Amino acid sequence: MSLHLLTAPSSFFLNCSSHYSASQHDQPLIQHLPTPPHRRHFGDMRKSASASRFPVIATRATLDKEYHDQLASSSSPLVLDQHQEQQLSPEVAESVKVLKNAAKTRKVAVEDVLSALSAIEKAKLNPSRFFDILGGSKSPGRTWMLIFAAEKKMNGGRYFPVTAVQRFDAVGKKIENGVYLGPIGSVAFEGRISWKNRILAFIFERIRIKIGPLQPLEFSLGKKDDREPSTRDPFFIWFYVDEEIAVARGRSGGTAFWCRCRRVSGP
Repeated sequence: MSLHLLTAPSSFFLNCSSHYSASQHDQPLIQHLPTPPHRRHFGDMRKSASASRFPVIATRATLDKEYHDQLASSSSPLVLDQHQEQQLSPEVAESVKVLKNAAKTRKVAVEDVLSALSAIEKAKLNPSRFFDILGGSKSPGRTWMLIFAAEKKMNGGRYFPVTAVQRFDAVGKKIENGVYLGPIGSVAFEGRISWKNRILAFIFERIRIKIGPLQPLEFSLGKKDDREPSTRDPFFIWFYVDEEIAVARGRSGGTAFWCRCRRVSGP
């Protein structure tokens, strides 16, 4: 895939820190979001007879049972920012609903997800509130789980098979970006971000690697550069952000969408 999802610090994958605990503010906001088989709670490893070509991996970047039950009994509607709701065309509003349904069920057809992403990109919505919603009004920011990744020019795509969660901190101008593999371990990059118009550029400065029950190892990625991140660096171009989902394209040309999620708790 052209997104280079799992290969380098400039790759199009997500992360959140493994050393802070969950808070109510960062719980998933999409109602009735089921825990897919490969994203069950860290302590709920189960064998699956219907496993796909991807391994079944437990993680903590998901709903716990108690919170899932709360969502299941909730009758509140999906959150849609009123300012955004007023400016959405019928086509874009329907596309947003498609993506939110895909985040809930992971059963929406790939073709429908690609069509929805394309419609949202072409709409070129006003990005003035995107960064505040994406990164929150206070540190350590907000966390988002990758749901679906599309190839360049929407030439195919898939639901992301492992837990990848990204944290953006609009106040501290920080980013954490990595992949969590349950008891196997995790890899996380940390760095700085800048925002201009709808472009969020970033520079990674550290990498943190966790293997099994061992203490995490942290390394510098080289000489610290104090310059502001720019389009010379990896970046995302954001096309839609509300309190539940976000849509962006990476520098390599692939588009993806995320769902707000709870924070990852410590091992």
